[in-house]
Amino acid sequence: MAPDEVTYITIGPLSAIPLGMGRAYQVGSHRIAVFRTRSGRVFATAQKCPHRGGPLADGMLVGEQVVCPLHAFRFDLQTGQCEQSQVCAVPTYPVEITPEGWIRIGIPARFPSSEDVSPLLTSY
Repeated sequence: MAPDEVTYITIGPLSAIPLGMGRAYQVGSHRIAVFRTRSGRVFATAQKCPHRGGPLADGMLVGEQVVCPLHAFRFDLQTGQCEQSQVCAVPTYPVEITPEGWIRIGIPARFPSSEDVSPLLTSY
């Protein structure tokens, strides 16, 4: 996504995602998985694995890759590329962390406010 095509939405505090874990959020019609690597970097992808629909926020983090919990497909958190298949990439979203420790996700500009955001309670 080009910078002018996104709106940054605050989804919650960085402290809500432990190191080495992911958490799913509903942002308008988008289900987004947000990951905090063991090194502290934060990434966001679509929540649904494009291979078989697995919940990526529940996947294991290996460096800067997430492993789908259903069939072990591995996705690069920066690019979305799948290690097993070049045709099976997952969409990624730009992420900002505010000085106060809030996570902001860049989503398509049609979602104008944080009121459209809610955590999905099935993924912690």
